[in-house]
Amino acid sequence: MSDADPEDIIQALPLDGWHRARNARMVPFAGYQMPIQYEGIIAEHLWTRESAGLFDVSHMGQLLVSGADVDTALEAILPGDIVNLGVDKMRYSLLLDDEGGILDDLMVTRRAGDFYLVVNGATKADDIAHLHEYLPEELVLNHLDEQALLALQGPKAVDALARICPGVEALVFMTAGAFDIAGVPAWISRSGYTGEDGFEISIPTDKAEEVASLIAAQPEVKPIGLGARDSLRLEAGLPLYGHDLDPAIDPAVAGLGFAVPKRRRAEGGFPGATVICRHFAEGPPRKRIGLTVAGRLPAREGALIFDGDMEVGTVTSGGFSPTLQAPIAMGYVAAASAVIGRPLQIDVRGKRLDAVVAPMPFVPHRYVRQGS
Repeated sequence: MSDADPEDIIQALPLDGWHRARNARMVPFAGYQMPIQYEGIIAEHLWTRESAGLFDVSHMGQLLVSGADVDTALEAILPGDIVNLGVDKMRYSLLLDDEGGILDDLMVTRRAGDFYLVVNGATKADDIAHLHEYLPEELVLNHLDEQALLALQGPKAVDALARICPGVEALVFMTAGAFDIAGVPAWISRSGYTGEDGFEISIPTDKAEEVASLIAAQPEVKPIGLGARDSLRLEAGLPLYGHDLDPAIDPAVAGLGFAVPKRRRAEGGFPGATVICRHFAEGPPRKRIGLTVAGRLPAREGALIFDGDMEVGTVTSGGFSPTLQAPIAMGYVAAASAVIGRPLQIDVRGKRLDAVVAPMPFVPHRYVRQGS
């Protein structure tokens, strides 16, 4: 027996040896040893933008929820339109506390007989406990801890995957289905976290190396680490839980209006609805913004944002954009300062850097939608 706190124990991913064999630099993240880079973050970032990158996201929590009236039960704890979600269709949603604060963001897919949820790795234990507490006892919640999860992202992802998984090219953004990759059953969605076209692939853990090797053998594909995943999602203007989202932030403040559709705002019936709906109706007191930063010095998380002499907010994500060749950031500021084009300043190591409120995404999304 060990005296270590279970939360302090760093676990190995199913593909740990696979990553190390490819000279990945491993770092602790969300309770796991994960690859931060292979050949270099900028090179991996640009490869994903131009071709196809393979990410190991097996730290994420994969859950199945089933039972009578499961869609109605999920709507009682999520602010999205779950009841009207079609089979094999996906939706981005949020777990909320009673004040409307965001406990996690997640993906929800209706399948023929259940709902498939993907939650963040760092919060999955708390999310599972939350679901057990707030869902009706007669529903069944299964944690798919024997499933690995891969993400194949980039404009050539469809070429690489369709070669070994015929039929997957028929999926469009935010749809999913059951497929077969060289005899391995796979649940595949056309989705991701980079702003590029791509897929997320759930497979049995004991087949993870076989499938990862087959995908990585395609000429369009290279393995990509966490570092490029973060710079890609920042360019795409996508928030990261624990940085850009947390219980002090509600969906209106975060600018996630699409996750709370008109019917749910009108009817309420989800945690924090009173606060959230008021903020949507009247405008939130602060807002999530994008920032382009003058010069070459990146503004990192925690840097203070100023409007003239007044401190108005904080950077929550920031870095150098390999695509734009300039520093970019995301943060929260008082609503009056959250105007596109407004000049602000960011305090970086005691130096005030000029910045401008910019529309997000910083780099256009390239999702393949129905009819596109």
